Amino acid sequence: MVIRRVGALSCAKVAGLLYLILGFVFGACISLFAMTGLAGSDNPMGFFFGGAAIVALPIFYGVLGFLGTLVMAALFNLVAGITGGVEVDAS
Repeated sequence: MVIRRVGALSCAKVAGLLYLILGFVFGACISLFAMTGLAGSDNPMGFFFGGAAIVALPIFYGVLGFLGTLVMAALFNLVAGITGGVEVDAS
């Protein structure tokens, strides 16, 4: 089987959701780190930064993952059209 074309928008939606989930994981880790004061500072802004990380990082990761995958899938379609595609062994 040879893959010659992928749905760019379909790939971007799936990747955007996966990056959003990854953003929640990283946001929770940064939030926990900042809110517990493990950063070594008694600055009260750590609490705000920790709360903002759990909201901002998933959005940031999701949007950039969506856009990056959309561009890369479109480039894949262009290059696969020139080179003949990617051969996949389905055994």
